[in-house]
Amino acid sequence: MITHPAGRTAPGTGRNKPAGPAPTSAPRPSPRPPSRAFVTAATILLLAGCSAPVASTPASPAATAQGASSGLPSPHVHGIAIDPADDTVYLATHDGLFSYGTGTPTRVGPIIDLMGFAAAGPTTFYASGHPGPGTALPNPVGLLTSADAGRTWQPLSRQGESDFHALTAAPFGVIAADRALRITEDGRSWRELLIPQPAIALAAAPDGGTILAATDAGPLRSTTRGDTWAPVDGAPPLQLLAWADADTAVGTTYDGAVHISDDAGRSWSPRARVGPAQAITARAGADGNVRVLIVTRSEILESADGGVTFHPWVP
Repeated sequence: MITHPAGRTAPGTGRNKPAGPAPTSAPRPSPRPPSRAFVTAATILLLAGCSAPVASTPASPAATAQGASSGLPSPHVHGIAIDPADDTVYLATHDGLFSYGTGTPTRVGPIIDLMGFAAAGPTTFYASGHPGPGTALPNPVGLLTSADAGRTWQPLSRQGESDFHALTAAPFGVIAADRALRITEDGRSWRELLIPQPAIALAAAPDGGTILAATDAGPLRSTTRGDTWAPVDGAPPLQLLAWADADTAVGTTYDGAVHISDDAGRSWSPRARVGPAQAITARAGADGNVRVLIVTRSEILESADGGVTFHPWVP
């Protein structure tokens, strides 16, 4: 059984932010190019079945060098999350999981191409993708879980079957997309869900009341745990999605325009433009301000005012 949402909605401690120019509000986004599947972090605690855990392997010097040239530990980032245990920021990448707990990115655990990734409570993560060098997992890896902040991973289900590019979690279960949209309540058994368009990103509200899906035809919204979906009239063509709390969602378009919703995804308002983004996460602070972290092609940007302004994030 799957229990509580934690993750992004836990109060943040905040970080000092350097001064920098504030981008202006985004104009209406341009038509979207062909989709790429990215995942947003969502928050649950999943009681996992146990297979042998996959432990750490040595870091790849080539991957580190590639990332260094762009200011990121890997040029291909598929997810970003804030661990509610200690507010450490994690990047899920083509070259494995990286932690900023020491202020600089450090690889954590085995090398897995983490196409789908969710932080699910203190030190608890879920992922999908492909095994990297020296990692003894089937390809694709199916659904994995980690109870130690990514140092080791345990296979749950669909090993050798599913590479979930879009993956999110809620108190009632995990929803993920490979060739079909699927839901599991226990991490092992799955059933298919019907959706009008293929999901390229998924994000569940922390209370599980609303699920958002980004598609090539525009965002869809479900209040029935994914059993039914409705288009969001007037919404921008969102590519990435994240929830800050049960009512506040943040998204970006393919051309990097940030939008925010304060009514659980029913309507959206433009904020800043950051350029093409790879990953996004958000959380509501104790002061009521919405913190947003966005990974661009070259750096991590942070907003402390709900996406109105962004500055380079300082670990």
